[in-house]
Amino acid sequence: MGGEKNFVIITGGGAGTRIGGDIPKQFLCLGGLPIIMHTIRRFELLVDTIIVTLPEHYFDYWEELQHKHNFHVPHRLVAGGDSRFHSVKNAVEQLPDKGFAAIHDAVRPFVTANLIKSCFKHAKKHGTAVAAIPLKDSLRIVADSKSERIDRSHFFAVQTPQVFSCEIIKKSYNQSFNPKFTDDASVAESLGYEIQLVEGEELNFKITTPTDLMIANLIVK
Repeated sequence: MGGEKNFVIITGGGAGTRIGGDIPKQFLCLGGLPIIMHTIRRFELLVDTIIVTLPEHYFDYWEELQHKHNFHVPHRLVAGGDSRFHSVKNAVEQLPDKGFAAIHDAVRPFVTANLIKSCFKHAKKHGTAVAAIPLKDSLRIVADSKSERIDRSHFFAVQTPQVFSCEIIKKSYNQSFNPKFTDDASVAESLGYEIQLVEGEELNFKITTPTDLMIANLIVK
């Protein structure tokens, strides 16, 4: 995949427990293994370095999980911040000036090698590559208590991985947080970088609700 090194930042810096329970969703079990471990393994053979962001107060818990599940995939651990932006910023600071870095949600465990390779390939050509899928549902916009149809062909649901040259992503995260930043693409775009879309995958969904977790367990089985 080229001479320059490939990196991935697995973003598990949040403490979201929307699914229920007391632990962040990235640690919930999926087929007997924490979700984040499934995700890390997807990148194990495709990148040179794996960087994982986690809330710092869960570092010891993560060590216990690795021991419990005999998990030995090499990775670098970075403390998460107050928001996803700050978690990724902390990880981006660990990157060199050259190479390419994917940023991927810890709770998207079904990303395939083909999609990962495709994103890196496009990023090496264009500098940026963001996985996205066209919307299937009809769309309507509500304004002044009226709803109107929108042409869905102009809209895409954004996924991860989102891959950038290290130069672009380091420059992008060397700016102050803005509430308009919803993902890494929006951070880079704010500096004028053009975002290239790569066809994503329907199974590459984000596990955020109990229904998502139920579907994920069915897929694993």
